[in-house]
Amino acid sequence: MASTSTHVSTTPLRAVWKGFLASLQRACERYVEVQSRRDRIEMLEAKSDQELAGLGIRREDIVYHVFKDRFYA
Repeated sequence: MASTSTHVSTTPLRAVWKGFLASLQRACERYVEVQSRRDRIEMLEAKSDQELAGLGIRREDIVYHVFKDRFYA
Protein backbone atom coordinates (compact mmCIF):
# COMPACT_ATOMS: atom_id res chain seq x y z
CA MET A 1 0.00 0.00 0.00
CA ALA A 2 1.34 3.45 -0.95
CA SER A 3 0.88 6.57 1.10
CA THR A 4 1.46 10.12 -0.10
CA SER A 5 1.67 13.18 2.07
CA THR A 6 1.87 16.73 0.77
CA HIS A 7 2.60 19.63 3.01
CA VAL A 8 2.33 23.10 1.51
CA SER A 9 3.79 25.79 3.68
CA THR A 10 2.12 29.14 3.26
CA THR A 11 2.87 32.32 5.11
CA PRO A 12 -0.18 33.52 6.97
CA LEU A 13 -1.70 36.63 5.48
CA ARG A 14 -1.24 38.48 8.75
CA ALA A 15 2.55 38.00 8.60
CA VAL A 16 2.68 39.15 4.97
CA TRP A 17 0.64 42.24 5.80
CA LYS A 18 2.82 42.98 8.84
CA GLY A 19 5.97 42.71 6.71
CA PHE A 20 4.50 44.99 4.06
CA LEU A 21 3.58 47.64 6.65
CA ALA A 22 7.06 47.47 8.20
CA SER A 23 8.65 48.00 4.77
CA LEU A 24 6.33 50.90 4.06
CA GLN A 25 7.19 52.49 7.41
CA ARG A 26 10.94 52.20 6.74
CA ALA A 27 10.51 53.76 3.30
CA CYS A 28 8.51 56.68 4.71
CA GLU A 29 11.06 57.29 7.47
CA ARG A 30 13.88 57.30 4.92
CA TYR A 31 11.99 59.73 2.67
CA VAL A 32 11.37 62.15 5.53
CA GLU A 33 15.01 61.97 6.60
CA VAL A 34 16.29 62.69 3.09
CA GLN A 35 13.83 65.56 2.61
CA SER A 36 14.85 67.19 5.88
CA ARG A 37 18.50 67.09 4.86
CA ARG A 38 17.70 68.46 1.41
CA ASP A 39 16.91 71.82 3.01
CA ARG A 40 20.36 71.89 4.63
CA ILE A 41 22.02 70.99 1.31
CA GLU A 42 20.16 73.74 -0.55
CA MET A 43 21.08 76.28 2.15
CA LEU A 44 24.77 75.39 1.84
CA GLU A 45 24.65 75.38 -1.97
CA ALA A 46 23.27 78.94 -1.88
CA LYS A 47 26.37 80.17 -0.01
CA SER A 48 29.36 81.65 -1.82
CA ASP A 49 32.66 79.78 -2.03
CA GLN A 50 34.12 82.21 0.52
CA GLU A 51 31.31 81.50 3.00
CA LEU A 52 31.77 77.76 2.53
CA ALA A 53 35.52 78.12 3.05
CA GLY A 54 34.79 79.95 6.28
CA LEU A 55 32.78 76.90 7.38
CA GLY A 56 35.59 74.58 6.27
CA ILE A 57 33.48 72.98 3.51
CA ARG A 58 34.35 72.61 -0.15
CA ARG A 59 31.44 72.94 -2.58
CA GLU A 60 31.94 69.38 -3.86
CA ASP A 61 31.76 68.07 -0.28
CA ILE A 62 28.41 69.60 0.69
CA VAL A 63 26.45 66.36 0.40
CA TYR A 64 29.13 64.43 2.27
CA HIS A 65 29.12 67.09 5.00
CA VAL A 66 25.33 66.89 5.43
CA PHE A 67 25.26 63.07 5.45
CA LYS A 68 28.62 62.47 7.17
CA ASP A 69 26.95 60.73 10.11
CA ARG A 70 25.83 58.05 7.62
CA PHE A 71 29.20 57.50 5.94
CA TYR A 72 32.17 55.57 7.24
CA ALA A 73 35.43 56.78 5.78
